[in-house]
Amino acid sequence: MSDGANSLLIGDADSDSPCIGVCSTLFDEICMGCGRTAQEVCNWVFLSPVEKKIVWERIQSEGTAMRFQTKNEKL
Repeated sequence: MSDGANSLLIGDADSDSPCIGVCSTLFDEICMGCGRTAQEVCNWVFLSPVEKKIVWERIQSEGTAMRFQTKNEKL
């Protein structure tokens, strides 16, 4: 995913993690910041590139996480 799609809000094209530093997995099964499940967040470093790609595709298609909202939508 070298097109920079991984880091829509933080601008880090080298990051493979969808994390934007707004984790809600202590309280929610799905993180409101990145859209991953608590299990995906905990196991991210152990996932293969293919598994990470599958997660990325799902959270991008859902588009519900803060990561995918425009600045105006967050206000």
